[in-house]
Amino acid sequence: MKSDSIAFGVAGIAFGLIAGWIIGTQQAKPSQPVSQPTTSSSSAPSDSSTTRAAIVDEAKVSALKSIAEKEPTNAKPRIELGNLYFDAERYDDAIMWYEQAVKLAPNDVNLSTDLGVCYYYTNQPDKALARFDASLKIDPKHAKTLLNLGIVRAFGKQDLAGATKAWEQVIAIDPNSPEGQAAKRALETLKSAHGAGEPKPGA
Repeated sequence: MKSDSIAFGVAGIAFGLIAGWIIGTQQAKPSQPVSQPTTSSSSAPSDSSTTRAAIVDEAKVSALKSIAEKEPTNAKPRIELGNLYFDAERYDDAIMWYEQAVKLAPNDVNLSTDLGVCYYYTNQPDKALARFDASLKIDPKHAKTLLNLGIVRAFGKQDLAGATKAWEQVIAIDPNSPEGQAAKRALETLKSAHGAGEPKPGA
């Protein structure tokens, strides 16, 4: 999916950009490796001031819905529909299709985490955390899931200790990866802003 920053209102703009990039770049084609932050459009993280919600291609949506109706056990068109709606920031619609897809492809860690991200965007942090837990049962070392877990703990639950633990796990897994570097920046920012007050969920 696209890179998408969120203003989190804690530790200044820098941490908001880090957190927004981590969540926004989570979306990836399930068939792609997860060793690096990739998006379905292969775009690099970009400045939040230039990112915009994509416009849903209704013709493509119609075609995918037709395939989904004809192939009730096929997760792929449902994942693609979820991705289209995610890009358009229509998270409730994305959730509907991702939930269907998860039932058909329960071991797809990217899909599972994408659904969790949508739950977070719709102010359902507990459901997001439960979905990330499910993702980590599939792959306990899935870096993007751990990064997103930290964000939701910090901004959805005001649990800085839990966020710290998740980000430390990312660093322990692969400190030199983009995920590891982002986790380091997040932890450094939290430490430098420990007196800045409680973080708040993203809008």
